[in-house]
Amino acid sequence: MPQVKQPVVQPGCVRLLEHRQEYLGGARVGLLVHSASVLPDLTYLHDRLIDDPAINVTALFGPEHGIAGVEQDQVDVGHTVYRGLRVYSLYGDDPTSLKPSPKALEKIDVLVIDLQGIGARYYTYVYTMAYCIEACAEAGKKVILCDRPNPINGLDVEGPVLDPAFASFVGRFPVPVRHARTVGELATQWNREQGWRADLTVLSLEGWERRMWFDETGLPWVMPSPNMTSLETATVYPGGCLIEGTNLSEGRGTTRPFEMVGAPWLDGAALAAELNGLRLPGVYFRPIQFVPTFHKFAGKLCKGVFVHVVDRDAFRSFDAYLRLVAAARRQSPQNFSWRTEPYEFERTRLAFDLLCGTDRMRLDIEAGNL
Repeated sequence: MPQVKQPVVQPGCVRLLEHRQEYLGGARVGLLVHSASVLPDLTYLHDRLIDDPAINVTALFGPEHGIAGVEQDQVDVGHTVYRGLRVYSLYGDDPTSLKPSPKALEKIDVLVIDLQGIGARYYTYVYTMAYCIEACAEAGKKVILCDRPNPINGLDVEGPVLDPAFASFVGRFPVPVRHARTVGELATQWNREQGWRADLTVLSLEGWERRMWFDETGLPWVMPSPNMTSLETATVYPGGCLIEGTNLSEGRGTTRPFEMVGAPWLDGAALAAELNGLRLPGVYFRPIQFVPTFHKFAGKLCKGVFVHVVDRDAFRSFDAYLRLVAAARRQSPQNFSWRTEPYEFERTRLAFDLLCGTDRMRLDIEAGNL
């Protein structure tokens, strides 16, 4: 095993591994894991448990992007096999795929969940977690959740609380856009509020303080999804993901997704000048050009801005990107549009409204109030 510096924070998976006989001995074990389900020494939790002859792992479950984290966003992840074990996909081609079936749960007695959240309401792993807890409650299965830090700290809250009329797979329950909670805290909250009454054990973090950003935990950053490349990406994501609800490129197909925003028909210099003129806290907008290799405007020259966070404690991502969207629409209203294609299994409501959890922001932009 690799030799790494002892981290300040110990994620819940460390305690699970140390006391695996107590928690998992004699049980048929299912694992909901992904590419960031690593221990501080960078080994995968699922490999460590599968390798232990005293632990009976009988099934694996994969969220959006799959357990290896290779699929792009909104791509149907089929059932696969990992080290001879069936991997049940929890992100297929229709909404029924999001919740594990009673037949799949027949293979296990306890489900271990180890997923890295990002601290933004839209990040779908927390809803995969929620569907699994709900399904396990219905099937009488135990759940053990290994908690991990909120990478963008557990204090700062941004954006509106979700209006239940706009519930979707990018927001099932009423929490703010930037919610300041860990996955384990959300699990505990929703299990209580939704009345699931699941047999849920949360293995909490040791050494974590709410003020901490991920780079203060001593833990290694491992991409939880293909475009969540760094802490810098996570820092802008509570606002940057709003770009998905427009026809602007959010920088997918580049090395800096969500930090780059643009389109072939924008004037990047003018956009940067207008946004910098707002003197928004903790951010500087630099005019850029880029060519996405895939996704929106693949192979086409885009002009826009790079969002530089110069003071992450002062920066407010949601407001900054709302202003960016409003300025881009104002600059080129004949070319700008809201995304109308199906989005996360939703075919009628606009993606931008689903992401905001309300239509108020879009209506304010259309009325010229932002």
